[in-house]
Amino acid sequence: MEEFGVSSTVAILPLSLYVFALGLGPVVGGPLSETLGRYPVYVGTLLLGSLFTLGAGFSHSIASLSVLRFLAGFCYGPSLAIAAGTINETFQPMKRAIPSTIFILTPFLGPGLGFVVNRKGWRWTQWTLLFFAIFSLLSTAIARETFHSVIKRRRSKELGLALPASLPLSSKIRLFATVALLRPLKMLLLEPIVSFICLYVACEFATLFSFFAAVPLVYQSTYGFGIEDSGLVFLAIVVGCLLGALTVLLSDILLYQPRAGKYPGQPVPPEYRLFPAMIGSLGIPPGLFWFGWTARPSVHWASPTVAIMLFAWGNLCVFVSTTQYLVDTYHGLTIASAMSANSLARYGLAAAFPLFTLQSMWELLFHFPLRTLLIICSVQQAWFWMGFKFVGVYRYCPPPRSVDLLLDGEEAESSEQI
Repeated sequence: MEEFGVSSTVAILPLSLYVFALGLGPVVGGPLSETLGRYPVYVGTLLLGSLFTLGAGFSHSIASLSVLRFLAGFCYGPSLAIAAGTINETFQPMKRAIPSTIFILTPFLGPGLGFVVNRKGWRWTQWTLLFFAIFSLLSTAIARETFHSVIKRRRSKELGLALPASLPLSSKIRLFATVALLRPLKMLLLEPIVSFICLYVACEFATLFSFFAAVPLVYQSTYGFGIEDSGLVFLAIVVGCLLGALTVLLSDILLYQPRAGKYPGQPVPPEYRLFPAMIGSLGIPPGLFWFGWTARPSVHWASPTVAIMLFAWGNLCVFVSTTQYLVDTYHGLTIASAMSANSLARYGLAAAFPLFTLQSMWELLFHFPLRTLLIICSVQQAWFWMGFKFVGVYRYCPPPRSVDLLLDGEEAESSEQI
């Protein structure tokens, strides 16, 4: 705000554009990874994202910063989405809990530890992001392709085996548009389970990003915290997410594994993945109620801080559980579409909420946490029971498909289904 001479709303705009672009990236990157393979998408998007991040760190105007942050988010977004497919292709269902939990947990830890970097100035947030991107590129250099259709095609070519005729360019473009645009929207609007999960998770993400914008204002204006002191409050999100990860792993050991063992050689019902969500959802409404009632000068600052921790715990449980559920439910190219719909919904809403959070708090004289969050609690709870109670009835579960299917066969089948 001070460096660029802009209002608080405009100052948040680069963050909102970055988050919104994280939702748009998978819409293009997901289908590309199903066509070219996971590895080229990882390398290409990380390189481009690093360049845009470097430019953002050297920006001297709010306009250039906003544009470069949007482009960086658009390039980083595919890696967040197709990683679910990589985990699905690398690990068996009974062994996915630990890698998927670690992958989903790490992005939540970044904002909670950002106060350490912010002491050096906002440009160091970009340098830190660039350092992590370089580390990711180095680790990707020793990785290998995981998409089964691409691996089999390459193997057949090495052995000199005949390959199926490739689809015409027009058919490939049509398939890409279908997987990238039409099917995610169709699933978001017409597939009940995808719709309910996207609505629920999007509301959770929007509330979480509202905390990122509102916590400094609440603690500085209500409790007289400094910038660094209010940044320490975000450690509550870190602790809550770590407890959520522990809950997910314990649920896998105590609830999922014993039930999955009853299906040797058969697909395990994906509804068993929802146990952490059922547990974690019990902490989200109380956490928001708690924060809404206690964020006031007459109550010690530790009370709303613990409430943030409770919300972060439930939020991670719900997000990890629903992601695992979608991955186990859908097969083939449908996974990319389901995850694209999920990313677009949650990041789209999460990008919009911080833009009006601060104004709402000032206009309502800090009754925003008390009124708005209570409404969010009620809506979330309704979505939970409507969305999860009937998963076994409305879930569209296509029959398992062999990983040995060539990409062209999958493309033709998907085009016929659409």
